[in-house]
Parts: sequence; structure tokens; C-alpha cells
Amino acid sequence: MSLRFNALNNINKGKETNVPASAKITAVFGENVFTLQKARAFLSDEAYKSLIASVKGNKKIDRTVANQIAAGMRQWAETKGVTHYTHWFQPLTGTTAEKHDSFFTLKGDGTAIEEFDGAALIQQEPDASSFPSGGIRATFEARGYTAWDPSSPAFIMEIGQGKTLCIPTIFVSYTGATLDYKAPLLKSLEALNKHAVEVANYFDKNVSRVSATLGWEQEYFLIDEEMFNSRPDLVLSGRTVFGHASAKGQQLEDHYFGAIPERIYAYMRDFENESYKLGIPLRTRHNEVAPAQFECAPIFEEVSVAVDHNTLLMDVMNRVARRHKLRVLLHEKPFAGINGSGKHNNWSMSTDTGVNLLAPGKTPKTNLMFLAFFVNTIKAVHDYSDLLRACIASAGNDHRLGANEAPPAIISVFVGQYLSNVLGEIKERVGDKFDEQDEAILKLDLHRSIPELLLDNTDRNRTSPFAFTGNKFEFRAVGSSANCANAMTVLNSIMAETLKTFKKDVDALIEKGDKKEIAIMHVIREYIVASDKVLFEGDGYSEEWANEAAKRGLPNVKTTPLALDAMVTDKAKHLYESNDVLTHVELEARHEIELEKYIKHVQIEARIMGELCTSHVLPAAIKYQNMLINNIRGLKEIGLKESNYANQLQILEKISEHINILSDLVEKMIEARKVCNAMDNTRTKAIAYESQVKAPFFDAIRYRVDKLELLVDDSNWPLPKYREMLFIR
Repeated sequence: MSLRFNALNNINKGKETNVPASAKITAVFGENVFTLQKARAFLSDEAYKSLIASVKGNKKIDRTVANQIAAGMRQWAETKGVTHYTHWFQPLTGTTAEKHDSFFTLKGDGTAIEEFDGAALIQQEPDASSFPSGGIRATFEARGYTAWDPSSPAFIMEIGQGKTLCIPTIFVSYTGATLDYKAPLLKSLEALNKHAVEVANYFDKNVSRVSATLGWEQEYFLIDEEMFNSRPDLVLSGRTVFGHASAKGQQLEDHYFGAIPERIYAYMRDFENESYKLGIPLRTRHNEVAPAQFECAPIFEEVSVAVDHNTLLMDVMNRVARRHKLRVLLHEKPFAGINGSGKHNNWSMSTDTGVNLLAPGKTPKTNLMFLAFFVNTIKAVHDYSDLLRACIASAGNDHRLGANEAPPAIISVFVGQYLSNVLGEIKERVGDKFDEQDEAILKLDLHRSIPELLLDNTDRNRTSPFAFTGNKFEFRAVGSSANCANAMTVLNSIMAETLKTFKKDVDALIEKGDKKEIAIMHVIREYIVASDKVLFEGDGYSEEWANEAAKRGLPNVKTTPLALDAMVTDKAKHLYESNDVLTHVELEARHEIELEKYIKHVQIEARIMGELCTSHVLPAAIKYQNMLINNIRGLKEIGLKESNYANQLQILEKISEHINILSDLVEKMIEARKVCNAMDNTRTKAIAYESQVKAPFFDAIRYRVDKLELLVDDSNWPLPKYREMLFIR
């Protein structure tokens, strides 16, 4: 029996849907997290105050105090049954990493004790030789360091009956170069804080800290484990490289927000319970647009913690899915012809005085502050759209961007009708010169219109990659498998740089004699005019927009190898180095790493396509071809006229054509891959893999395979079909 039919026979056998009744969320929320409240019970006053200062004020922790904090962490963890700890970090592989050590140690006299000191808490030295470095160090240079990040709380990971204390850390090389997603993110947050506070102080001198906030929305697919294991392409690449569209897909729109299937509901409740214990504040769950597609979303958090929580959640989702004999698909486009998955990043900024800087206010003063940060965000997106495109570039996301369900590769900003009118009014009514009467503008139309701009007055534009949604911007183009840190690092950095320039421009006008408010309005108007072309309110999927964007000079970079070029421009290097986020060496290394990732993903897909064609598809097609030949031969032998088996001949002719062309395409693709593999330059190789392997062969091979799927006897087809993977629960 083929894997496919074995999977179909077993799909409902032993699949549990019973999950213990959920406890009240508040009763379990954060129970496996070393929160400040828990720290209070296990730390001395000195250690607790030092931890508070580090978490909230970014102050360094003294080594002697670190010993006390480490001892308190261990005591708390041991009350939960923990025996091991690990530095939990996020290398540039796109996954998480950990190396477990026990609290157990032996003293010089052989006495066995449990111990965890400050040195082990603050720093570890995992082998770094096999993590991506982009040439920062040679493979034989194995040394790398993880360093504790106190801004993100330690937590206990439960896997089966085992429990491990996980300490969030950054990861750097022996020379101090960053080798992870977290370190640049933390640096970008500090840069944003510095320059956002300086601008916020124009309006409120009490603001001493500005934090970026993030609310991600995680889309994903779920399919049965048996189906997953029967599709080698899903196992190895995360997406189906072949598969004819099901007669029913998402066209009836009946899955979206529909009743959640019982088995899926049990899985959702299970991974939510695990997440709550880890302090992940999940709030929303629902069916998404495509069949077998779902979404979850949390309450907003500070960016650093939100990034950790999303990365941790993806691990939890994968692990819990196996308990339910399911598999989570986080690939951006696991199935052709239906919607792919994204991870919308809802980003804003808030002050330590409790103000959301992207929320319209109720007074002229607060509205002017809102306008300053709102317009600076638009200007940042306009000036650095190439970097935003680069930070979402991946082999997986290339299948999704612009594919009639995701934002296009053209970066634009949607702000809605009301704010478009406000920006237009500022452009029209504020002249090049100002006098005292211009202060009335601040109180007249802006004060009248902006406070009425409630959340539901700004409709969402699904086709916009960067949309304002009432009190935040939604970066919709981020891929579902991505680490949010990458997009957030770029967004924080470009915002910091734009705010830095804004303050210089405002201060220059104030020095010339303009009143502060008038100077601010003048610069706001200049920024609106300068970034006007990035604003678009219409259908981002339309051909008209692509043409209009070209006229405006907006880039439309559709492939990852070319999009990544933006990472190493002089403009990018100046941005990151001037804000102390990444050095030019680190940027070039990351560019190299992303190109290598792209090459490897496309290479794996090409290999699995060749293998599936050679060992699965072609044998099945040839077997059915022989059945038809025997059938036709038998009909001839009994003397039937050709007209009586004309349909069989027609099917045989079609199958033979597809077999011949498919076999030829696979051979040519293999040869093209060999040519690409011989290339030394990584960028040239990545471009070649896209233009000489993926573009000419992937869709062409898929077309032939999918046609054969329709023609070959269903009982002979070896791979689970879309209708089975997407609709059989």
C-alpha cells in the first residue's frame, strides 16, 4: 500500500481530541516565568533593586549581585522540578538554539551539590562553529558567547516530563560581532528610545523613555501527521512543490472565521495552555481564509519580549502539534492556488508617561505630537523602503508577496481617508513662511478632525504592506516563518534616524527665530511633501498600481537576491553604524548569510522536485501509461474500431506528452543546478538559482506534474492530494 493510502486509512485512528479543561487563564499565566514578582520572593533587596534597574533602566548588573540573582533563579526553578538550565538564543539560522547544563556539580572533596552562579547566568561559551557567520570567522574558529538579556524574563520549558530553565540571551562571536537577531534588535531599541525621547520632549519634558511595542499575528496551516509524512516535499522544504488545485479551495469563503474543527480546537487549547504558562499573552484564535489555515494573536508587548514570545510560540506550536498527530506548516506558501501565511507586525511607540505616540490625542498639543511621529514614520518608510523590502525577503516569501492575498513587493503606506485629508490640508494651508496667525491651524482643522479618528474610521487595506490602523502601523508583508526581530530592527533603526534628522531640522528653524510649534509644523509639511509618493489608498494588487508606482519611482523588486542588495548600500551602512546597531562588517556578513539561505532553500526545492518526479510521479504515470497501452491493444485484438477507443488514445497521447516533456525538464533543471553550484560568488549564485533554476523550471515542471495528477488513475497516484490534505480532518 502506498504512503498516501496508508495515510488515508489511518487519518482518524487514534487521533485524540481530549484536552483537559482549561484553568482560568489568570491562574496559570506566567507560572513558568521568573517574573519580577517572583524575583521579589527569592532575591535580597539589593539583588532585586539591581534586577529592576537592569530591566527597566538598562543598567548593568554587578557580578556579585549576579551571583545572588542566579541563586534566586535556581531556587525558584528547583521548586518547579528543574534540574538543568540553558542559554536560549536566536542565531541567524531562523530557529532557536540551546545547550543544556545541569545545576549538579562536584566540589573539590567530591561533595555533590546543586549550584548556579552569576558567571553561568551572565555568560556561556557554546560552540559557534556551525552557526551562520557570513565570513565573520572561519569555520574552525568555534568560540562564541551568549550573554544574558535581563530585559526578557527567564522561563521554564516543559518537554514531556523534563523541565529546563531557559535564560534569554544574545549571541556574539569571539571578536564581539553579533551572530543573532536579538543583539541588533536591542541596539535598535536604544537608538529609537534616544531620538524618540528628544522629539517627545518638545511636547512633554516628563518623557524619559520611549519603548517600541509589537503585536504580531501568526498565521499557520495544520495538516494531519500521516499526510505530512507522505509528502517528501513538505517534510524537506515546508511546501508542496506539486499539487493540482482542489475542486473546492477558498472560493466559497466558508472557512474564514468559521466554526473551528474539534481536533483543531483541541490543539489550539493545548498550545494556548502551554503558552499561557510561559507568559505569552495570546488573546485571539480563528480560522483564516484558506482551508486548513488558522491564526493566533497576542496582546501588545514591548518589542523585545514580543519577539521572544513569538519565537518561543513557534517552538511550542510545533511540539504540541505532534502530540495531536498534526503538523504545523509555517512556510509562507505551503499550497499553491490558495492564500499563503504572513505574520503581520503591528508596531507603535509608547512613552513612560503612558502615551501611545501613534494615537491621535484630544488637544492641539497632543495632536501635534501625534502628527510629528506619524509623519516621521511615513518619511522613514519612504526613505528606506528598500531596507523594509530587504528585511522581508526570503525564498518562502517570494512565493507569497503580490500573489493576490499578500501585499505586493512595492512598499507603500496606507493611512486611510481621514488622515489623507488631514495631510492634504497641511500641504495646502501651511505656506513657506509663517506668522503668528498660522498657529490657528494647529487648533482649527487638526484639533477638530483628528480626535474623531477612532479605530474603526481607518479601514484596513489588505493589499498594503504598511498600513495605519488607528493607533499603530501594521507591517503586513512579514512572512509567517520569519523572526520578527529582523523587521523590527529595521523599523526601529529607520525611525531613529528619521527622528534624529527631524530634531535637527526643527532646531535649525527655532534658532532662526520660529516658535517651536510653527517650526514643528513647517518640518512636518516638508516631510509630507517629500514622502507623498509612498502614500497609496487603492488596490495594491492591481496592474494600475504597478504602473503608477513605476511612474512615482517606487521600486518593485520581486526576487530575494536583488532585494537583499539594499542591505549593503552606503545608505544602509551609514544608517546602522551611525545608530550603533550593526557595523558594516556585520551587515555584509548578514547579506551573505541571507543569500546563502536563499540558495539552499531553492536548491533543496529543486532536488526534491527532481526526486519526486523521478521516483514518484514518472513511475506512476508510466504504470498508468502501460495500463492504457494494454487496454488499447486488447481492444484492437478483439476487432473494435479505433473510434471505440479514441478517448483512451487521446488520454494516452496526453500522458505520453507530459511524461516526455517532464523528463526533459527535470534533466535540464539538474544540469542548470550543476552550473549554479560551480559559481563562487554568493550573490551571482543566488541570482542564477533564481533566474536559471527557479524561474525557468519550477512552474514548468509543476504544470506537467499537476496535469498528470488529473490524468493518472487516482489509485495509482502516490502523493496525497490537496483535497485530502486540506479538507480531511
